[in-house]
Amino acid sequence: MLVLPILMLTPQIVPASAGFPMPVAALMQIGPNPSPQEGAALPIPRRHRPADPAPSPAPASPPQPRAPDRLAVCLAKALHDPAMGLAEARGWLAEGQKPEQRVRANQCLGIVLTQQGQFDEAEQAFADAIAGVPMLQEVAAVPLMAMAGNAALAGGHPDRALVWLDKAVAVRGYADNAALGDIQTDRARALVALDRPAEAATALDEAHRLSPDLAEGWLLSATLARRNKDMPRAQRDIEVAAHLDATDPAIGLEAGVIAVLDGRDEAARKSWESVVRTAPDSDEAKTAKSYLEQLGPAPTSGATPSASPSSGATQPEKKPS
Repeated sequence: MLVLPILMLTPQIVPASAGFPMPVAALMQIGPNPSPQEGAALPIPRRHRPADPAPSPAPASPPQPRAPDRLAVCLAKALHDPAMGLAEARGWLAEGQKPEQRVRANQCLGIVLTQQGQFDEAEQAFADAIAGVPMLQEVAAVPLMAMAGNAALAGGHPDRALVWLDKAVAVRGYADNAALGDIQTDRARALVALDRPAEAATALDEAHRLSPDLAEGWLLSATLARRNKDMPRAQRDIEVAAHLDATDPAIGLEAGVIAVLDGRDEAARKSWESVVRTAPDSDEAKTAKSYLEQLGPAPTSGATPSASPSSGATQPEKKPS
């Protein structure tokens, strides 16, 4: 019979190019005004006299160059040389005397460690960054919570990931719906890993509400529906995903899986052939090739189509690698 994946909801690390949480250094300066403005005294009446001549305007000073963003510099160094980026982040950490002064340095450290596959250490760096954000500015910590959850998920700790991600969605006042949609998608991944599919489906429905243009969310809900044998829902969601991102090989691969399990072998063949054609060097293309081998050659004109998997006919077994 055709060998297919049980579930493709695997953790994915967000690349450094996908953007970084909002800077919090400026927010740290919010506090009581050390010199509050007092009401001015009533003016003293005086006799009318000619107005004082207007003072000459001061010569305009040349604009001062803006200092480069320290986080951007740190990440740029890591992109060029990971070891240099790591040294930059740790040197930056050493400069801070208080937790709030080390927030962005820990953020850089966490991103660099994530890129190097050191997920537990990255999670701890993000946790240290979160600890430095004052409670009254907790909104600024939401992206960091998402990063910590993503690192925990990639490190094989869905239970810890869910704690971080639940904290992120519980913060009031965070208004970036696209980011919240991503967080709900990661929550769904963690819930699937914890064998809580009903809650995962609810998280994906919320992701669709918050970010209806997120193709990955529709891909994951199609995969989950297919795993739950809800083929109409799986087909509907994979069509939405394909409409949003027609070039994603993971979407084409899953579309073929859904089609073959629904007895539509030729639709599956077209999906998998498109994956091989458009992304020949991808992991999805390798998997698609193995599925095409199992499916066998396309029937010739006038030939009786082969029985579908749902009819009980035996499909070619996957060849050992």
